[in-house]
Amino acid sequence: MVNYIEAAAAPMKNTGVIRLYGPDAFEGMRRACQLTARCLDALWPMIKPGITTNEIDRFVLEFGLAHGALPATLNYRGYRKVCCTSINHVVCHGIPDDKPLRDGDIVNIDVTFILDGWHGDASRMYPVGEVKRAAERLMEVTYECLLLGIAAVKPGARIGAIGEAIQTYAEKERCSVVRDFCGHGVGALFHDAPNILHYGSAKDGPEIKEGMVFTIEPMINLGRPHVKVLSDGWTAVTRDRSLSAQYEHTVGVTKDGCEVFTLSPTGLDRPGLK
Repeated sequence: MVNYIEAAAAPMKNTGVIRLYGPDAFEGMRRACQLTARCLDALWPMIKPGITTNEIDRFVLEFGLAHGALPATLNYRGYRKVCCTSINHVVCHGIPDDKPLRDGDIVNIDVTFILDGWHGDASRMYPVGEVKRAAERLMEVTYECLLLGIAAVKPGARIGAIGEAIQTYAEKERCSVVRDFCGHGVGALFHDAPNILHYGSAKDGPEIKEGMVFTIEPMINLGRPHVKVLSDGWTAVTRDRSLSAQYEHTVGVTKDGCEVFTLSPTGLDRPGLK
């Protein structure tokens, strides 16, 4: 049985109960999420062949600190970086390092800032130089999956409707959906209930209710859906080394749909940009 609770009455830990947030919390989430979106916007001119992911990581740290925010991933369960940078066949949780990006790479950059106690979580794909059409298409399909998942969010529907919309479109486009990772509740906590699967049936999962806040972050592969985690304990890669892409937004459920908190203020959160 799924339980829901007014967020102000919930303990500051993930107990499996779904928090329902009010207008003040939504305003806090807007501020945190817009800071994350602005940081991801600011990265666009930097993502070129030759830049290292450590340089990206330093920029994200400095951007957050300059705006009064802290990075949620730093020292989270032992993670030692400020953001995640997942290149080509890396599905998620790629660790920044000193290896330069190369022409033709695609990279997902995942940033979560904590501002005034609220977590703003989003990620986007960036092409590095001139990328092949297959990579462009994968990013387009993944972004469309995200939009279809968001469109499925409305009070009274089941969380499974999000996954069904994503899976149906991805597989129609001859791509696959990663099963090993999912979206999650977010707000006062970085990772909270419920889990948001990116596959499944519209009949499955808890009911979506006004006040819920969560991420939708489909990971879509050109090849098979299977992944493995490398020996560093974080980096997840496709087992067949096929390309993988991910887009992520944080949304808050409203009375008739949802508000996307992490929209780019300048329209830079979609594929097809150079």
